Amino acid sequence: MLYTGKGGVGKTTTAAATAVCAAERGRRTLVASADAAHSLGDVLGRRLGPRPAAVAPRLEALEIDPRAELRRHWGRIRDYLVSLFVHQGLDAVVAEELALLPGAEELTTLLALQELLEGGVYDLVVLDCAPTDSTLRLVSLPEVARRSLRVLLPLLGALAGVATPLAQRLVSLPLPGPGVFRDADTLLFRRLRALHRRLVARETSVRLVVTPERMVIDEARRLHTELSLFELRCDALIVNRLLPGATAGEEFFRDWVRLQAERVREVAELFAPLPVLEAPLQPDEVTGLERLAAHGRALFDRHAPDALLSRAPRIRYWREGGEALARIPLPGADPAQLDVVKIEDELAITSGPRRRSLKLPRRIAPLALTRATLEGGALVVRFARAQAGS
Repeated sequence: MLYTGKGGVGKTTTAAATAVCAAERGRRTLVASADAAHSLGDVLGRRLGPRPAAVAPRLEALEIDPRAELRRHWGRIRDYLVSLFVHQGLDAVVAEELALLPGAEELTTLLALQELLEGGVYDLVVLDCAPTDSTLRLVSLPEVARRSLRVLLPLLGALAGVATPLAQRLVSLPLPGPGVFRDADTLLFRRLRALHRRLVARETSVRLVVTPERMVIDEARRLHTELSLFELRCDALIVNRLLPGATAGEEFFRDWVRLQAERVREVAELFAPLPVLEAPLQPDEVTGLERLAAHGRALFDRHAPDALLSRAPRIRYWREGGEALARIPLPGADPAQLDVVKIEDELAITSGPRRRSLKLPRRIAPLALTRATLEGGALVVRFARAQAGS
């Protein structure tokens, strides 16, 4: 279960309260932070490290060290890239920075979490994600990285496959050793594939945390669309820091309470059919196990904290007459920022700044794209056989 949203909306508190509540109700729970600016330990009132530590009965927590995980998962690949950049004349310090591929730290954070999940020790794992943009990079990286490495590795392999003395005479660049290929092969064909399957699995969900403010809600809508593009499914929305109804009788708060009520109704309409959970504004910071437990009980008074509160539709393909159709959930997508094109056997979908290439089923891949429309929160794409001479 991944908690995300705009910075400052209370993601860490909500994630921690969910974990404490789940453990209180008998679930073996792990709560982890993927945010570089770790504050999970501060919220729990515990000093946390990169390995799971018990903080309460049935509850463990950790703050993943992305630099350490980067060295562990990416070490030899990174060393080779540094040597390649230095050979090209770059300063060693600059080469070190360039070898930190964009998103590598976020990717290795997820890989570390995947290893913990494989042990089957926990009933629920709650991940406190970084703010919106970092979360999108975090969850889309396994697919993007696999595609990039799939192109890069055969090229390097072709060079390294030549007898080394001959290769060195033909190519002046430093060539990767067998250890680089072993690491990349493990990363590409095993860990990334398993990680991608985990993220898009039915038992994985994302929960968006918002406050009743216009900019926050707008950003959450964009996030919901872009998560859906990568098949990350949201099962609920949490509206945080709502003023208690009793304050409506006080003149200073009257308009504020009314505005918040309007925003909650708007959120329910914009994100339907996602359930909306409401969390009240607390009189003080929600820190420590006792306050987090109380906050979790208020938030999940009618639901189990580890339950999937809704099931988002999945990508569907079917035939209708002489056409083949694909329905791709894309709630809240802006038609003006949407671009769809078929490139060989893939469907390239661009929504705002995000782009995804979706591999088409074999029975649809040979067909031509004839039309793409937004219908009821989904992108509906039609395919047909190309006309002779067209």
